[in-house]
Parts: sequence; structure tokens; C-alpha cells
Amino acid sequence: MRPLKFLALSVLAVALTAPVMRAAKAEKPAAPKVGDTFPNLAKERLEGTVPDLKDKVVLVDFWASWCGPCKASFPALKEIHAKYAAQGFAIVAVSIDESKDDMNGFLKKNSVPFIILRDAKGTLAEKLDIQTVPSSFLIDRSGKVTMVHSGYSGDETKKEYIAAIEAALKK
Repeated sequence: MRPLKFLALSVLAVALTAPVMRAAKAEKPAAPKVGDTFPNLAKERLEGTVPDLKDKVVLVDFWASWCGPCKASFPALKEIHAKYAAQGFAIVAVSIDESKDDMNGFLKKNSVPFIILRDAKGTLAEKLDIQTVPSSFLIDRSGKVTMVHSGYSGDETKKEYIAAIEAALKK
């Protein structure tokens, strides 16, 4: 094929596919930001029982059994749960483990008093554009996101959680 003809066909192919690629990118919902309404967990086809979270401040934490920072965060989450559960606070920890056995093995070694759900197919994690585990969203009593946090940095993260939870509980 002649270089000029090849170049013309290449330009035409890019011109024809660019709008389709932009449309596909535009269809993917953006990750929730502070002030956005968080998806209703009961409608997300997660494994496990989603309790009634109405009128509660909820920390939704995405984690995985293979994630070291997730394992490090669980003792802090247990402490936070114990301190604020009686005040209308709940933690929903959503495992993104594909294997239920992996999740259960982790939970056997790290028992928790809060709600555990599993997003085995990753549909909710994809919808929320989860890029890092752990990733957390604090949801106020009206269902709005008040904090978005990625990763876990020990006491620094724990302090951030506590400040955000206390502020949300006061509203």
C-alpha cells in the first residue's frame, strides 16, 4: 500500500472511531464525590444481608483479603464501631474478593462486629470507580457522601475517620 493512501485511511479510521470512543468514556459514571448521593446498597446485588441503614451514618469500606493495608485497618474500624455504634453509626465492609473462601479465611482470623458484604463480580466497585483498597465513603443520615478516603495510613486515617464521623453524627 502506498504511504499516502495508508495515511489517508489511518486518518479516516481515527476520525470515525473517535466519537464512539468519547461516547463510551462519557457513559461511565464518575466516582461519587462529597455531596453526591451514595448508591442504595440493597439494590446492588451484593452477597450478604444489607440491614436497614435508614437514619444512620455509615462508613462503607471496600477491602480485600490479600490487601495488607486493609488488614491493618480492621482493628481501627473495630474500635470506631465500638465507640460510635450506639450513636447511630454503622460500618459496612464490602469485600471485593472473587473467592468467598479467601474472604471467609480472612474473617476467621480477623473477626469483626460490623456488616460484611461481598461484591464478588466487582460491579459496585467498578460503578464507584474503586482504584485502591481500602477505599471508604462516609455517608450521612440523608444518604449523601460526606467523606471519600483511599488507602490506610494508620493513626492519621483513623483520626480523619473519627473527625468526619463525629461531624456527621452531630447533624
